Amino acid sequence: MPDAASHPYGRIASLKRADEFAAYMAGLGLALGFDRELMGGERSPLGRPYLLGQERIGNRFCILPMEGWDGTEDGRPSELTFRRWRHFGESGAKLIWGGEAVAVSHDGRANPNQLLSGDHTRDSLEELRRALVSAHDERFGSSADLFIGLQLTHSGRFARPNDKKRLEPRILYHHPVLDRKFGIEPGSACLTDGEIDKIIEDFVRAAVRAQAAGFAFVDVKHCHGYLGHEFLSARRRAGRYGGSLENRTRFLTEIVRGIRRDAPGLLIGIRLSAFDLIPFRMGSDRRGEPEECAGLYDCGFGVDAANPLRVDLTETFQFLDVLDRLSIRLVCITGGSPYYNPHIQRPALFPPSDGYEPPEDPLAGAARLIAVTSEIKARYPQMAVVGTGYSYLQEWLPHVAQHYVRTGQVDFVGLGRVVLSYHDLPADVLRGAPLQTRRLCRTFSDCTTGPRNGLVSGCYPLDPFYRGHPQAALLKIAKQKPKS
Repeated sequence: MPDAASHPYGRIASLKRADEFAAYMAGLGLALGFDRELMGGERSPLGRPYLLGQERIGNRFCILPMEGWDGTEDGRPSELTFRRWRHFGESGAKLIWGGEAVAVSHDGRANPNQLLSGDHTRDSLEELRRALVSAHDERFGSSADLFIGLQLTHSGRFARPNDKKRLEPRILYHHPVLDRKFGIEPGSACLTDGEIDKIIEDFVRAAVRAQAAGFAFVDVKHCHGYLGHEFLSARRRAGRYGGSLENRTRFLTEIVRGIRRDAPGLLIGIRLSAFDLIPFRMGSDRRGEPEECAGLYDCGFGVDAANPLRVDLTETFQFLDVLDRLSIRLVCITGGSPYYNPHIQRPALFPPSDGYEPPEDPLAGAARLIAVTSEIKARYPQMAVVGTGYSYLQEWLPHVAQHYVRTGQVDFVGLGRVVLSYHDLPADVLRGAPLQTRRLCRTFSDCTTGPRNGLVSGCYPLDPFYRGHPQAALLKIAKQKPKS
């Protein structure tokens, strides 16, 4: 495991008492709320049901979608995929946000083993959902208040459909930083309006399949630098899908219109990068530093163009106003991208093998995500808002989660990485059991380093299954390679 002693930032695991946690945050100037005492059982705010229209969601824990690297080449789930989804069912969380990123077309896959929506995969996706429900029923006795969605995605700029190491980007416009960063030539073709129209049809068809497979909602992914997210910053694009915010949201509105026409009754959610600061690179001290960009930075979303290190939610609120007018009530808030500023999106003490050292205390990154989510919930109380950034909180995750749900600053606490190492954390918290601290995610980032080196994703340090997996030895070799 990595050596934490080499980092200038404190380790969450060393903060044993509430006073120590509070003092550490005060030293960083962070205003992150937390409850000193946890309430278990029926008293727990995290155990209260949530009513979404006629749907009753049994508690306030949510399993976030994570990109899978272990499907079959033709887009079906493997046994590793089924194992992960059964764990989601055993977790105790009652909201399963999208389960996993599922590409709507082959050219939109983020890797050659990502799940794919197609007529040939519909039955296997239904089987995957049923496995999750069965695992939940077996452990908790009923799945009547379990609410499951499927995340639909096109990877756009970060598509790798045929080779894990070769980008085959489908871009909307030429980005002055990302083109340079990822080797996209100035003359490379952008998606045409006609091609975008076809992708919209792909999303609608995938939603119809999801409904037929029994999913209660679909997430039309608008985060992390993928295609839906790139539309939101496509100011430099001409035509119907670029320039004005109305044009930049046309992709979404057309998908929503198609889903409601062809899959009536299927609910729609949006996972949104509410802010996206300028891309970062590794500096001379191996820490992240902002990329160089001359003049105003007009290629971000939720960011101050004059100071692209500062969040500006002006357009974020305008986008959420669009969702409100579309009667979309399910929103999951995240930020940034794992490809070019991962410390914003996924705070970690230890970077993946191809990443930079954190340029700020990762706790500040978690606090930023939570604060932005709180601001959004205050402005849109009618929306069911899912928060993210909680995994880095480790021992203090339940205390912070309880505080923000109890005070109405978020509706659901989203869990991602931590579920790979400690999938039934929600069940332990809800029944008032002590946390199994040896299973808590310590953000070693092996779940990212593995896929970046062509391996399956899992928690190699803390999950005995992956620790004994044949690819664990390959991961050790990959981590010994010098960083560029």
